[in-house]
Amino acid sequence: MPDVSVLMPVYNAESTVAKALHSISSQTLRDIEILVWNDGSTDGTAKIIEQAAKADSRIRMLGTLANQGIVASLNGLIAAATSPLLARMDADDEMHPERLARQLQVMQENPQCGLVSCLVTHGGHADTQQGYAAYIEWLNAQQTPEQIRLSRFVESPLAHPSVMYRAELVHTHGGYREGNFPEDYELWLRWLEAGVEMHKVPQFLLQWNDPPTRLSRNDKRYAANAFHQTKAAFLARELSRLANHREIWLCGAGRITRKRSNFLRNEGIHITGYIDVNPALAGKTAGNLPVISPAQIHEPENCVVVSYITNRGARTEIAEMLSSRGFINGRDFILAG
Repeated sequence: MPDVSVLMPVYNAESTVAKALHSISSQTLRDIEILVWNDGSTDGTAKIIEQAAKADSRIRMLGTLANQGIVASLNGLIAAATSPLLARMDADDEMHPERLARQLQVMQENPQCGLVSCLVTHGGHADTQQGYAAYIEWLNAQQTPEQIRLSRFVESPLAHPSVMYRAELVHTHGGYREGNFPEDYELWLRWLEAGVEMHKVPQFLLQWNDPPTRLSRNDKRYAANAFHQTKAAFLARELSRLANHREIWLCGAGRITRKRSNFLRNEGIHITGYIDVNPALAGKTAGNLPVISPAQIHEPENCVVVSYITNRGARTEIAEMLSSRGFINGRDFILAG
């Protein structure tokens, strides 16, 4: 039985798959199997994989003649894996040679850890892809199990191709699901809700590239609304658990917060009102709900606050302001981005 099964779905990746496979074959951890799911590629991808498999017997190509999509590919790979540890990889990224060894070490030293990720470098242009670069900077700051748990409603705190997880999680909590949502983020939210502990190796062990063909840039399941709809159900359940008869207030009375509050209402959450730093809005209403200033916030025993503020600097200020008032992150307030 190999130490780790590497799972890599591939679709029309003839320009990048050779480098990705080479980075896996070059790992210092040698006892691995490399499972590649060719999801009906119509270019030269299959031939490149076949050539790589001839040079490295650990590589095995699976797949279908017709394109079935990422979820079917991932679940097919999981079903074929023989190791109790599964490591994700994408065909347009590259691993650091020590990635799998370092992640395996974390798993062995922390039996309570269900998933381990790592820091990732931005494989793109920092100026022309500023949004992606800023997201990676934020993602890399979420390193401890507590940081990952508390940041899960802001954005996905894990880069999908950077993770290694225990196969038993799939059997206990379910694997990837089809739907109008990002399959990885839904999985992280579901597993975190179930109490799965997630770690990160605090080292840069993956180059996460951002080509124009990346699925997250072209599939409607990865659009902003899909992210917010996905997290709304999980956030609503967390609020119901935390509120326990306390009022629920949202930070920010602007259009974005009001729009995202509708996702919560659709999940049955009753919102008392909005908190806004703009003194001109205090005492008025937004969407028929009252707007108050930060100075008017009730004590934490009487309310739970959700911040939908997207600006990272403002998000930090809100967290510091609430903490100074005795609110505890994850108990009395939630940062939901």
